[in-house]
Amino acid sequence: MSNILVVDDEAGIRDLLQEILNDEGHQVRLAENAENARQACSLERPDLVLLDIWMPDTDGITLLKEWSASGQLTMPVVMMSGHGTIDTAVEATKIGAYDFLEKPIALQKLLYTVGRALKRGETMAKPHAGPALLGKSRVIGELQTRLQLLGKSRGTLLLVGEPGSPFDLVARILHDPGSPWNALQETAWLSDNPLDMLQATKGGTLFLREIARLSKIEQRGLGLVISRLEKFEARLVCASTQPLPRLIAEGLFDVDLFQALSAVTVSLPALRAHREDIPEIAKRLLQDLIEAKETPLKTFSMAALNALRIHDWPGNWGELRNAVRTLALTGLHEEIGAEDVKRVLTQFDDLRPASGGASIPLDIPLREARDIFERQYFEHHIEKAAGNMSRVADAVGLERTHLYRKLKQLDIKILRKSE
Repeated sequence: MSNILVVDDEAGIRDLLQEILNDEGHQVRLAENAENARQACSLERPDLVLLDIWMPDTDGITLLKEWSASGQLTMPVVMMSGHGTIDTAVEATKIGAYDFLEKPIALQKLLYTVGRALKRGETMAKPHAGPALLGKSRVIGELQTRLQLLGKSRGTLLLVGEPGSPFDLVARILHDPGSPWNALQETAWLSDNPLDMLQATKGGTLFLREIARLSKIEQRGLGLVISRLEKFEARLVCASTQPLPRLIAEGLFDVDLFQALSAVTVSLPALRAHREDIPEIAKRLLQDLIEAKETPLKTFSMAALNALRIHDWPGNWGELRNAVRTLALTGLHEEIGAEDVKRVLTQFDDLRPASGGASIPLDIPLREARDIFERQYFEHHIEKAAGNMSRVADAVGLERTHLYRKLKQLDIKILRKSE
């Protein structure tokens, strides 16, 4: 059963559409103006919106632009108007509307358009928190700037990073709302029917999570997809957690395919490289679970957030997301404390590098390598001292004023209660 939102300031039209669509087996919600429509969408994402253009408070075109600009246009929208013109219809579809219906709406035309729009909605990206969920640190700010530079460009983009990196989130940030989104787990279609999938993604985004695992036949299929991207006006976003040049040297990856894929490459930072963002990311992930009604209302204590922040997160986003979910679903109290975090994080001990195993890249400038070492060094002592800065100062042999100055220089923030 589909969830359809009807937005129209005329009660008679709202009631008529609700009656017709209910008879077709759909669940229908009604909104008489833009503000009510905003509230309805915030409570539950509709599968389809039938949106009137002429409304007294905010017209439908303005509301459509608002949804598009904020990343909320993740469902098909069909515009309705008794004063429709070709220019209005063209403007609406450019913004992201799926189709346009003129009033009075013929029954067969309504049902045909609703059916096609709902099918399109099945291929569209579901809601996501957008760029804000990535964080606000300098490292993430630079990443977001790079993503903005890519803008509406089409073609191929290669994302590289460690296992657990938020490849899906970044790909969806780049995705044009209102267009098809395809992110299939399996890859057999690359060898069976690559162009069929490209046809289904026409004008939208095709996302492949781990291209390093593709077979030779699937690699050839991917090459065919890349050669036809322009024809289908589609964007291909691929992700890899493995060094493709090494796989080429081992004869496991096609060099021509690598050249085509890596024309534009963006590297995603590891979570530990911007650990100051972790508390806010964790709170946002928890809030998402609460809003989805997967867990009752819960909060993190300051000590819990600090424990999350100083963890190494070798599994990056995937590990953090699973940890927050486990904390939310298994915590016995409304406030998630440091002991809860400790209990859950010990379950990931097998993922943590052995003592002394934290590696520093050797192909970077000495100053950057020294900063990485010092950051790991001080975070180790902060974790060992459970955030007690007096003990940290004694352990590292620095006067506390000098210690705080050093931590500020390294952009290490301490979330703790008063000592």
